[in-house]
Amino acid sequence: MPEWTNPTPRRGRVLSASLLAILLVGTAFGGYAAGQNLIVAPAKAATTALAQAPDFVPLVAQVKPAVVSIINDLRPHPAAMQGPPPGMFPFPFPFGAEPQQSQAIEARGSGFVISSSGLIVTNNHVIKDEKTLTVVLDDGTKLTAHVVGADPRTDIALLKVDAGHPLPYVKLADSSNAQPGQWVIAMGNPFGLGGTVTAGIVSALGRNIGDGPYDQFIQVDAPINEGNSGGPLFNLDGRVIGVNTAIISPSGGSVGIGFAIPSNTVRTIVAELEKSGHITRGYLGVEAQPITPNMQEALHLPSKDGALIAAVEPGTPASRAGLHPGEVITEVDGQAIKNPRDLAIDIAGVKPGQTAHLKVLNNGNTASMDVTLASLPEQAATNNAQPGEQQGRLGLALAPVTPDTQSQFNLPADTRGAVIAQVAPNSPAAMAGLEPGDVIVGIGEQPVSSVDEAVKAIHAAESRGGAVALRVIHQGQKLFVAISLGKGTGNQG
Repeated sequence: MPEWTNPTPRRGRVLSASLLAILLVGTAFGGYAAGQNLIVAPAKAATTALAQAPDFVPLVAQVKPAVVSIINDLRPHPAAMQGPPPGMFPFPFPFGAEPQQSQAIEARGSGFVISSSGLIVTNNHVIKDEKTLTVVLDDGTKLTAHVVGADPRTDIALLKVDAGHPLPYVKLADSSNAQPGQWVIAMGNPFGLGGTVTAGIVSALGRNIGDGPYDQFIQVDAPINEGNSGGPLFNLDGRVIGVNTAIISPSGGSVGIGFAIPSNTVRTIVAELEKSGHITRGYLGVEAQPITPNMQEALHLPSKDGALIAAVEPGTPASRAGLHPGEVITEVDGQAIKNPRDLAIDIAGVKPGQTAHLKVLNNGNTASMDVTLASLPEQAATNNAQPGEQQGRLGLALAPVTPDTQSQFNLPADTRGAVIAQVAPNSPAAMAGLEPGDVIVGIGEQPVSSVDEAVKAIHAAESRGGAVALRVIHQGQKLFVAISLGKGTGNQG
């Protein structure tokens, strides 16, 4: 069967379009009006500031030998072998060229050496579906790599190469010391141009872009493009403070909004991957959602902080401990929980079999509760059920069916499925006519009765490409809605 090719390979995945829309709105209304008086700094001050700009040459010379390019010869996907539907092509393809048949599929990314023995950190999406992996060192040496372990939930992978001699390597920094405004440099293999260096500053910390339950990205304005994925983000001490992973862009190129996985997350994940080849996380067994002002008023809660339990999965630690929908988890092991993301991160950090100490708010009373956690199931959804978080390329934010959502959207009492809480403007879902309040009850012929089931089924349908058929309740009627999967506005580099 014919195969598709990507002769100048890159790897990318679509991120949430809604975040881009929000950012664009902020830009549109954030500028000066015509005729606004501007304050111009004296020329002497500008010259002084320029003189104090850092010289990156010694830093680049120091760290560049440890930065590598990664070539991934992919296993052909059955959908790709059959050929894409008319007008659609595997994403991405190089510089507008269409893929050719009868050639191998290849993708490229970046990485960096963290030990002289040849351990290399990169992104999971760089090495996903690999058939063979080739690492290209800074001096041009090509080495075959094998995967030590990978963690899709944080998008981190650990590789190993045997160079026959010690390799130059770099160390991880303490990313908790990162501050907005500090200088950083990104290095990698954008568009196949290995050894590329870009500079910028840290723009923000703790960014949640809806790509997973453990998002705590460092946002930077250093240019990051497709192929930079897996590459290091350095501080001026020559230590890695992040792994460049994603961008928001309407064109596929850098517009100054990039995201890196913090090095403290990388350190924890890599240590466990090196030890066991996989990651184990604690599992509580609840679906949680944030507390909106309306929800706070309706439930008579003292604040909006906490994770509101929307559902408790039967047979889970939460069920056995007696947790119930409507209760609010406010602490895990002494750490305050402000939202469901905090809950997901803190619970994941507790080893299966260990006890988590919770504080739970119920009817105005706070109680302490000890829960022995299980292991997070391999196929568990990677997002908590949070209205406002985007699910994949469709541009949908899903929420569980609860008394609150039933009241908000006037849903029948026996409704089962996943409520569409938000639809991103100009997204595929918006183009298909979906609206907040519609309820997803099936993906294709597969029925779904919860957010978790809907997310899994949507991701499975997305992986097959083409279009996703949603069975929805729209304005009281059940019908199928077909959504084409075109190129989105955000990409992983």
